[in-house]
This record gives sequence, C-alpha cells and structure tokens, in this order.
Amino acid sequence: MLSESLRFSRVVVIDDVTANLRLLESSLRVLGLREVKGFSDSAAGLEWLQNQHWDLLLDLDMPAPDGFEILRQLAARDRHCAPVILVTALNDVENRRKGLELGANDYVCKPLDLPELLLRVCNNLQLSEASQALQRERGELEDRVVRRTEQLGASYQAVIRCLARAADYKDNETGNHIMRIGESAALLARAYGMDAPWVELLRQAAPMHDVGKIGIPDSILCKPGKLTDDERLVMNTHAQIGHDILQDSAASPLLVLAAEIALHHHEKWDGSGYPQGLAGEAIPLSARIVALCDVYDALRSTRPYKPAWPAEKAQALIREQAGQHFDPALVQLMESLFEHIEGVHRRLADEPVSC
Repeated sequence: MLSESLRFSRVVVIDDVTANLRLLESSLRVLGLREVKGFSDSAAGLEWLQNQHWDLLLDLDMPAPDGFEILRQLAARDRHCAPVILVTALNDVENRRKGLELGANDYVCKPLDLPELLLRVCNNLQLSEASQALQRERGELEDRVVRRTEQLGASYQAVIRCLARAADYKDNETGNHIMRIGESAALLARAYGMDAPWVELLRQAAPMHDVGKIGIPDSILCKPGKLTDDERLVMNTHAQIGHDILQDSAASPLLVLAAEIALHHHEKWDGSGYPQGLAGEAIPLSARIVALCDVYDALRSTRPYKPAWPAEKAQALIREQAGQHFDPALVQLMESLFEHIEGVHRRLADEPVSC
C-alpha cells in the first residue's frame, strides 16, 4: 500500500490503446493514487511532460513519438526524481538495453502482470519521493549556507569598518574619510579596467590604509603644528604597523590586499616615498590608486590645521604631481573622474573630528 505522501504523486500514463489506458488509470487509482494523468496522444503527452511537474511515467507502445523517442526528448530530466517505466512488447535484449540506455528506470514486458507492474510503480515512486526529499534538503542547506555566508561577510565587513574607524577617529581626519577613499578607489580601479571582484575587494580594503595609526602616539598623531624630523620618522612607521596588523590573514584575499595597501600607500612614483622607496610600477597598483585618492580627499577636506582646498586647486596639484608623487596614467584617468569623485565627497561629507 502507498504511504499518505505518495498518494499525491503525479503519475502519467501514455498509451494509444484506449482500453489499456483506462485499465491502467483505474488500477493506479485503486492503488491509492489521486493524481493520474492519461494520454492517448503521445505528442500531447510529451508536450505536457516537458512543461509540468510529474513523479512517474508509464510509457507504453504507441506510434511516433514512440516510447524511445519520448525518452530521448526527456533526456535532461533528473532520472531519480522523475522515473520512467517503459512498458512494451519489445522484449528482446537489444530493445531492453536501448530503453535503459535512453534513460528508462525500469522495463516491463508484455503480456503484463498487473500486480507486478503496480509493485514496480510503488518502488519507483518511493525512490522518486526519497530523491526529491534529498534535493529539497540539499537546496535548503545551500540556502542556509548562502545566508550564513552573507551574515559572516556582513559581520566581517563590519569588523573591518570598525577597525578602520578606530584609526580614523584616533587621527584628526573626518569620520567618513575612510569610506570616501574606498568609493573613490573603486571608481578609479573600474575606469582602469580591473575586473569587478578586484574592484569590490579594493573598495573594502582601501578604508584600512591608515589602520597603522593606531600604533602612533597621540602626541604625534594629533599634533596641530609641523612634526619634527624625529616625529616624522615615528609617524612614517604607521605604514609598517598597518601591514603588520593585517598580514597574518593570508587566508583572506581582502586582508592580503589591505595589508599591501597599508604598507605601500605612501610610496611615490619617483621613488621618494616610504617605507621601501619603491618607484613606478614596482609599487602595487592598489597602493598607487589609494595614494592618489587619499591625497585628493585630504586636500578637499577640512582639518584642524587647515581649511579644505577648493576643487580646482586640489585638482591642479594632482596634475602637477603626475610622474612625481603619482602614477601619471592614473592621474590622467582621475581627471575624467573628478566630477564623480566630487559627488562621492558631497554624498559622504561630514564634520571634522578633532583630537
């Protein structure tokens, strides 16, 4: 006997002999099945099968499309979830093999033993039900994994933002400076032709460029006047400190990129920067992009020790420093993006934060 859940399985019978069709339909209903669909027109049956959900097909002898052709047309189906029992008078070895090769789950030869056929129907429906249940569970598990991954990703990014803000609020820069750097760097990287995943990584990694300032004494970090030579040397260590904070996360492409940016975003195109004195394309692209965005944003922002520069003045300095401080190709790209970067500055504008 069928379980209660199997009684709602959708079973399809295709047979061009009306008497056979009626006999099988009535037998399946007596078995307890409530959804039995019969077709005497094999073409109509095939079209229905291709457009509807079903759990089992009884495929009998018929004119074209015959049972073998129907199997060919249903080759893409999941055989475990939508089994086919081929019922035919062609009981030679070659045709049995052909039916199974084309995707039949079971093969019953005429003359029919009706009780045996119904037992085979029950067995195949049980397998179909179990396979569909496994698929649902797998789908639900995949959904849970996706949701959990998204939650972990959101938490991970929140920690990163907090880490970046910890350095940002310790400094005397504006609270949204770090976010503007991420958005501006992404704009520039996209215009440079980098692929979308790398652009997104840069957008998330760039805000951590100054995380090493956590390790700089407040007396130096918040000094309103010009730093002494010794104080400048201490300040410059923030690049290495930031790298050291982030470098132990080799399993994370995001933090690997962030460590790279933290270490190199004060290098200069002409080799006069720090901490390693790299020049030209020896400076990682990520750091070249962030250096440009960082300086422009700093010029355009109000600080306790200076007013914000007008856009025209800041842009003029960026152009002047092409080939000296900055990658000239990136400067040329940035010129085409100034309007968009100014839009980011307006959208994420905020009040200065002093020490």
